[in-house]
Amino acid sequence: MSVQVEKLEHNMVKMTIEVEAAEFDAATKKAYNKKKGSFNLPGFRKGKVPMNVIEKTYGAGVFYEDAANDIMPKAYSDAVDEAGLDVVSRPEVDVTQIGKGENFIFTATVAVKPEVTLGQYKGLEVDKQTAEVTDEEVDAELKKAQEQNAREITVEDRAVKEGDVITLNYAGTVDGVPFDGGTAQNQKLEIGSHSFIDTFEDQLVGLNIGDEKDVEVTFPEEYHAPELSGKEAVFHVKVLGITEKQLPAIDDDFAQDTTEFDSLEEYKADIRAKLLEGKEERAKVAMQDALVEKAIEGAQMDIPDAMIDSQVEQMVEEFKQRVTYQGLSFEQYLQFTGQDPAAFTENMRPEAVKRIQSTLVLEAIAAAEAIEATDEDLHKEFERMAAMYQMDAAQVEGFMPPEQKESMKKDLAVQKAVDFLLEQAKLTEASDELDFEAE
Repeated sequence: MSVQVEKLEHNMVKMTIEVEAAEFDAATKKAYNKKKGSFNLPGFRKGKVPMNVIEKTYGAGVFYEDAANDIMPKAYSDAVDEAGLDVVSRPEVDVTQIGKGENFIFTATVAVKPEVTLGQYKGLEVDKQTAEVTDEEVDAELKKAQEQNAREITVEDRAVKEGDVITLNYAGTVDGVPFDGGTAQNQKLEIGSHSFIDTFEDQLVGLNIGDEKDVEVTFPEEYHAPELSGKEAVFHVKVLGITEKQLPAIDDDFAQDTTEFDSLEEYKADIRAKLLEGKEERAKVAMQDALVEKAIEGAQMDIPDAMIDSQVEQMVEEFKQRVTYQGLSFEQYLQFTGQDPAAFTENMRPEAVKRIQSTLVLEAIAAAEAIEATDEDLHKEFERMAAMYQMDAAQVEGFMPPEQKESMKKDLAVQKAVDFLLEQAKLTEASDELDFEAE
């Protein structure tokens, strides 16, 4: 095999890869042996038709495509290694010569990793972000815990009121015609949660168990189902049951019953510490993000479109997995948000460019400062992953192939470069302090 490399504009490279005729002919023979059982010609038993007879009947190139597909992956991979290219996109392949007794020649056009010329990245100025936790935020977390530990008490002697959780049947119509998703049985609904459209919940206040009512509502103009946007609807509702929340008192007993702490004050101190830790981490990330942006502004790089296309493709696949975990198909998500696949993909491009710029600049900084991830760094990452999946760190490490470990080391080195930027930065007092809300 031989490889010729032609450098194109914008960090694109065209490789011309030539595979010897004997190897191509062997691949053609392999394709024949694999497919000969599917040919049935008069005078021959199935699977016994000679190769030359099949070629005369169906054309000399009947096995060429299968032979090419068999050869190209390894030939391409070997060519990339031989040329020493850092490829960052899928190859665009074009066959230029194919035939029995001839060398098999194809081209592969790829994007290669751009070189980065760094500007200033040490001593960059960034607004210092501070983090504080208020008593109100601590109380809000306590309220969440109180809600999570509430008891539901069955109510039979009064009507529905704000805050109740009711069980109901409903059937919706628009202009007297039922619509998809408009009917449910034994549906739970918290009155006042505003999880149903318009004034649906408000109109249920005052009903008793067994009561039925026609509830009139209007779908919002921005509703995810376009055929219902802005339409008036009627839901026939029947109340099946009522429960009310009984909230526990927030005191020492509550802390003892729901946490590992002996007193409410200890519990509140723990909440405050965790909120502060989260705010401090978000403040740190905000400063780091600002520094990376400044480092990007001072750097020069020529990012090929094919590299951006590959990043967008990866991000779309990641998004599809996330919505699948949430119980939606990607097609359903697009329908609900009123987007088409092309527009969704195009909207990903700015973020894709930003990701690429960040990675390239941080990798360049890591190289310039000889920042590397150590085996100890890698082991700590395995311990973090093990804790997340409740496994032993040695088990996690054992599952990782060598190439994935090297990829992890590169990612860790990039993160250390981010930390380096913050260590070298000049912190200035922010004119407007950022408010990091507790999550």
